[in-house]
Amino acid sequence: MPRKRGKGTLKGRKPHKGIYHPPEQSVGAADPDSIWNHMHRFTRWRREKNYSPHTIQAHERTLRVFAAWAAERGLMRPQEITKPILERWQRHLYLHRKADGEPLTTRSQIAHTHPVKAFFRWLARENHILYNPASELEMPRIGRRLPKHIMSVAEAEKVLAVPNLKTPVGLRDRAMLETLYSTGVRRQELINLNVYDLDADRGVVMVREGKGKKDRIIPIGARALAWIEKYLEDVRPDLASGADPGTLFLATTGQPFSPARLAEIVREAVNDSGIGKRGSCHMFRHTMATLMLENGADIRFIQAMLGHAELSSTEIYTQVSIKALKAVHTATHPAKPISATGADAYQPKGDPNAEALLAILEIEADEEADQA
Repeated sequence: MPRKRGKGTLKGRKPHKGIYHPPEQSVGAADPDSIWNHMHRFTRWRREKNYSPHTIQAHERTLRVFAAWAAERGLMRPQEITKPILERWQRHLYLHRKADGEPLTTRSQIAHTHPVKAFFRWLARENHILYNPASELEMPRIGRRLPKHIMSVAEAEKVLAVPNLKTPVGLRDRAMLETLYSTGVRRQELINLNVYDLDADRGVVMVREGKGKKDRIIPIGARALAWIEKYLEDVRPDLASGADPGTLFLATTGQPFSPARLAEIVREAVNDSGIGKRGSCHMFRHTMATLMLENGADIRFIQAMLGHAELSSTEIYTQVSIKALKAVHTATHPAKPISATGADAYQPKGDPNAEALLAILEIEADEEADQA
């Protein structure tokens, strides 16, 4: 029996937390000049240019859906796409409803429009089309509001206290949560951490090939280091098995975590804490940035810690020495015995750089949810 089609949906779509899964069938595969085949050329080009596999996969998923959406309207080739048609695509995203009935956030709509804009920019640059119909496409405006994917200091401490420290797995989970909270690293960056990436003497950690395949050195607090040291001494030797690859945090199988499993562990800790909020790994990243901003950290230092080469709305970029960055981290990160106000009271105070950074974190959260 065929599925019913509702407003803002595609025929045969599967439920998904964010944007729907793309259809499996190829659309226009027989035509060498179809959107479908150009999409694959675009993907191959990005691989050759050493784009992140996660970025390539996420963007290809969106482009597959765009190709199917266009084909439903009889638009098979890039030359047939105009600016008004792309504006209809934006309206389609606006009307789309997720499996839980909720609309896509404005930031998620932007995140799912960027791959389409990049695709047509590439098509024009490679002379596959005469002009770029997406060059003047206006993106939705992001309203100013309090960030939702954050915790107060007290709430963060409740989540950190959830793991059962009488068990090896509990000690490991506490060390992972402390690391997320102290450093604000992304989920995949935590998974990729190696034992030798830690420098306890300097109080820093090396993040290798983060987003954009860029390395960075960032501070890590003394408290997080203490929990990691306890994990390394009491837990990890029993988890490591066979040829030890040196991965810092290991699952009970002795292998690195999958992104989904790590997200599940953190999500359960947040749920079990009773703080009444939902979230997983990215919540700690957003919380760290917000609380340090609230405590007076310069936006440039936060930008360096998070690994943002630039803030899209301000296009600022500053190289920050690790010594100065460590001093700011020590002075402003709340994971120490100081009095600090809750994150719920945080206001961006009109700083466009801070607002841009929080907007980027919201987009990252939506992308992470789509990849879970």
